[in-house]
Amino acid sequence: MKIVRYFFVGATAAAVDIGLFGVAVKGLGLPWFPVAICSFVLATAVNYALSIRYICHSGIRFGRRHEVLLVFLVSAIGLVINQAVLWVLIQSTSTDVVLAKMASSACVFFWNYGVRGRFIFGVAESSSRSHAPASRRL
Repeated sequence: MKIVRYFFVGATAAAVDIGLFGVAVKGLGLPWFPVAICSFVLATAVNYALSIRYICHSGIRFGRRHEVLLVFLVSAIGLVINQAVLWVLIQSTSTDVVLAKMASSACVFFWNYGVRGRFIFGVAESSSRSHAPASRRL
């Protein structure tokens, strides 16, 4: 089932994101806001590389450049979600930064899975594979 594979790919990317974030913020004392952006962007690249290798069929709907652009556009919205959740949890509720990062990563996981599967890596309607159930399109 693809959601299980996506979960493991997402977990790997989340480990990169949360690990770098935790080391930089807690270990090095760097400010959380810019660190969260940097770790998120790196984790997005890891997620994309692993996704096209183990989960999605790259180039089904779009050319590679267009696909990468769309992945990073979806991820940019994910970054806004990430930063907003972090802001609320850290600034408003004084949640530990690493716990807040874990919560924000969970929110972004579901955003990425839904949007990437439906709009980026889904089978094109004119494709002979368009009869595949939605669960098999990601």
